[in-house]
Amino acid sequence: MVFVGRTEQLAALRDWWEEPEARPALVWGRRRVGKTALLQEFAADKRVVFHTGGNRTPHRELEELSQRIAAAAPSPTRDLRSSPFRNWDEALDHLGREAQDEPLLLVLDEFPEMISRAPELEGVLRAFLDHAHGRTKLRIVLCGSAVRTMRAIQEYHAPLYGRFDLTMQLHPFRPHEAAEMLPGLTPQDRALVYGILGGMPLYLSWWRQELSIEDNIRRLACRPDAKMIREGDLVLATEAGQGAHLAATLQAVAEGSTKHNEIADAIGADPTRTLNDLLTLRLAERVQPVTESARTRRKIYRITDNFLAFYLGTLSRFLPEIDRGLGETVLPVLMASLDDHMGEVWEEAFRDHLRLRAAELGPEVVAVGPWWRGDGQHQIDAVVLSGRSRTPVLVGEAKWGRKVNAARIKADLAAKAAHLTRSPGDLRYAVCARESVVNADPDTLTVTAADIFPAGGGRPSTSARSQ
Repeated sequence: MVFVGRTEQLAALRDWWEEPEARPALVWGRRRVGKTALLQEFAADKRVVFHTGGNRTPHRELEELSQRIAAAAPSPTRDLRSSPFRNWDEALDHLGREAQDEPLLLVLDEFPEMISRAPELEGVLRAFLDHAHGRTKLRIVLCGSAVRTMRAIQEYHAPLYGRFDLTMQLHPFRPHEAAEMLPGLTPQDRALVYGILGGMPLYLSWWRQELSIEDNIRRLACRPDAKMIREGDLVLATEAGQGAHLAATLQAVAEGSTKHNEIADAIGADPTRTLNDLLTLRLAERVQPVTESARTRRKIYRITDNFLAFYLGTLSRFLPEIDRGLGETVLPVLMASLDDHMGEVWEEAFRDHLRLRAAELGPEVVAVGPWWRGDGQHQIDAVVLSGRSRTPVLVGEAKWGRKVNAARIKADLAAKAAHLTRSPGDLRYAVCARESVVNADPDTLTVTAADIFPAGGGRPSTSARSQ
């Protein structure tokens, strides 16, 4: 798979590498998010020992590490193939000596797997760092997918607290980043693929760009052993399987129970702790009117991962029939469900695009988000706030339709905005459609899939069009 994106993360890692006497870096994020690919790209021009923790005994883990070091940084003083390390102190001291004159990168991938079998490793590593600081050019990266464990490593009472010069949580690709992985598609199809598969690089690599949407859905979702079905089960078993109610809560939200009391009714339990866990894992997010404070009661929940939202909200309804061999007859129904699924996805992609363009929307943009009145009426897809007073400066509407009439949508937006601000005439307006926006006046910002999912990826130019 060709490496794309992650320019800011690569720059941060390179800055860390150039720091004299840099202490370890910590890189973490969900499975499939591309942590290993990022570190391999970063380490491509370096002397590196890349070791991935497994479900091994401590003895076997050290044997495997010894083999890795023997291959990547052979030592004239010790044959590690025949005489592997006996403990972690020995391994780290050896690497420290090997890096006295020439920099050496040690990547300990899936670090939570290692400390689950060797809990003393954190303390051993702390002692090594304190003793060897300033005496070696060894650079250490700790990487892992167990988000809770990687967060716990940084907490106050943890052995390694305060000993990281770089901490980086890797997130799924945003729309403009996902576009880089789909160069052979039209912007409209890039939007659809992102809506189905989300921003995980591995998932996006599954899409065969030479095939039609229907053929891709057939091969990825309409067979009992299809990749999307297996991965959906795996995500629920690993990410969401860490709590008794997590999977049930996700299912409830995907099926339309978005308020706290609705979720409680759906799962038959108080969801507060479970929802907080899902927020920590970034599988769900809390959404409120952008003008409200964090204490507002007007909160709803949504699944942030497009893949998981599609799997739970659309695909899961048909899993029993697909398992019985009805995938081919289910396929037309799945295809007909795509537009319904894309509505919320498209609105969030539009808001993300406005955040990328914040500098041209106003000098002091402080928030971009949805808005609705207390009774749930007069919903606006995107409101941009500016300054310490959090004054609305732009309102926008996103339609998944191929072609929309800006004049009609702007008039509707102005009527809604009258409930948001006393001066709706002072607002700027934005209209978003899949392919084209017609009848837009010169002051209206128009956005299409070509803007949100540009051909070359990357951030939009500040000269992006207004009509």
